Amino acid sequence: MPDQPAVITTSARAPPQPPPRRTALQVLAVLVLLALAFGGWGVWTVFGAREGHPTLAQMQALQAQVDTLEQRAATLARSDQISRDANRDVQGALAERDEEIAGLRADVAFYERFVGSTAKRRGLALHELKLQPQTDQAWHFTATLTQNVNRGAVNSGRLQLSVEGTRDGKLQRLQWAQLRQQANEPGVPYSFKYFQQVEGDLVLPPNFQPVRIIARLVPARGAATEQSFTWAAATDKEGTGGA
Repeated sequence: MPDQPAVITTSARAPPQPPPRRTALQVLAVLVLLALAFGGWGVWTVFGAREGHPTLAQMQALQAQVDTLEQRAATLARSDQISRDANRDVQGALAERDEEIAGLRADVAFYERFVGSTAKRRGLALHELKLQPQTDQAWHFTATLTQNVNRGAVNSGRLQLSVEGTRDGKLQRLQWAQLRQQANEPGVPYSFKYFQQVEGDLVLPPNFQPVRIIARLVPARGAATEQSFTWAAATDKEGTGGA
């Protein structure tokens, strides 16, 4: 058989198809979704900001409330301090009154000891002697003189003081004229029926260490009497007794 020409067969392929175009419905759906997303973001921004982050007006209102509360707290604190001060003043006044009443009662008891109907008869004596420092060497003394033996009779005379102590390791006794730094000093005059307080000043020499103070009462009539007090007792704020 005669050779037949070879027949070349080719398979026909379909040309590539372009990608399908989105339909108008799909585009509209995308737009709706975008609109919903944008709207949701806007709603969250407006209402979420109001809930989680106060606005300027809200912050100003809160600050005004804080200022008001601080002012009230300051007012209450001041009122409390005023009340405390007033209470302290009242307590101080009551303490002063109590002290005054106690002093008056002591005075009444003192008076009754000498002028009461049952008072014990006592002759001229120095009931109490107090010393208060004025400088390192100067002292002010207050002496209380009493007597109730001669009722209604006036007792008069003079009070003189002397001080015993040491100076440069030696015992010394300073007389009234030395303590007053005046020659021939007669003494502090007194004149009373039942009691009297007399006062004066005395000066100690430098480096003198006082130990004891002696009070000498020299009446206008009768014999002189002496009473001694330790220096420590005479300078005690609570008063002294005679020795």
